[in-house]
Amino acid sequence: MQEVVFIRHNIEKWKKIESIIGQHATTKPDDLIVAYNEVTSDLAFAQTQYPSSPVTEYLNQLALGLHFDLYSQKHTPFSQLVRFWTHSIPLSVYDARRGLLISLCVFVTFIIIGILSTFGDPEYSRAILGDDYINMTLENIEKGEPMAVYGTGGQMSSFLGITINNIIVSFIIYIMGIFTSLGTGFHLMNNGVMVGTFVTFFLVRGLFVESMLAIMLHGTLELSAIVIAGGAGITLGNGWLFPGTYSRMQSFLLAARHSIKILVSTLPVFIIAGFIEGFFTRYTDVGDWWRVLVILLSLAFVLFYYVYLPIRRHHETTEKA
Repeated sequence: MQEVVFIRHNIEKWKKIESIIGQHATTKPDDLIVAYNEVTSDLAFAQTQYPSSPVTEYLNQLALGLHFDLYSQKHTPFSQLVRFWTHSIPLSVYDARRGLLISLCVFVTFIIIGILSTFGDPEYSRAILGDDYINMTLENIEKGEPMAVYGTGGQMSSFLGITINNIIVSFIIYIMGIFTSLGTGFHLMNNGVMVGTFVTFFLVRGLFVESMLAIMLHGTLELSAIVIAGGAGITLGNGWLFPGTYSRMQSFLLAARHSIKILVSTLPVFIIAGFIEGFFTRYTDVGDWWRVLVILLSLAFVLFYYVYLPIRRHHETTEKA
């Protein structure tokens, strides 16, 4: 069967099914089951006949939506919450993988630009980090306490201030996606240049290892969450810019559905990062191996939850479909 004929014969049915997705509170379970069986049957046919076609991706999205609705009717609120974190978010991360990869590339690119700019102009770090911070840090270096800035202020106040600030920054990075993904990219650029400048400032003074152990103790989670929030914002913006086979509004709403889940997933990451920075980063005399262990555990979590688990959940869903 030609693809255009296949679409023409089924498009009205698919539109009706699309209208009930997300309405599981008012839709009978039997209707969801029937719709799920019809969509998965069409999906199996499309995967065989048109594996690279947009209609196959569209049917896959319908199947995923129905799968979520069916599963939500079979579980208690607690199990739904667990499933949200262990299945729904990872699947959304997988669907937004291109936006997340773009976010990472933009962030790393501007870290490199920050590094090169700081090497090229000794005064560049003052323009980016500010005279007050530079002067204070130079004084701390002379005292033999280059990371003393992390020991200022109370632990609880530092934790709360850092966490709230990071969450606000991530929300701004995400919400700028509404104004196209370029807005999110601009904020990733600013943060990337700042990180590159910060690292190089200590590198040229022979304090690279000490600074990285202190910064990445909390920064592994914090910077990862910023990149992930950026990926969510780019996904949101791309949903509006590149609707594909959907209407522009449908594409935007679908992108918003996935991206907001990804943004929500960064909240506990920022809280843990803020807790580490507020309560532990200040203790720079702790053994280096302990700090390396925390950094590696943080990195392992990010790779597991945002790389391995999304791929695994996608394969599980595809096999069920």
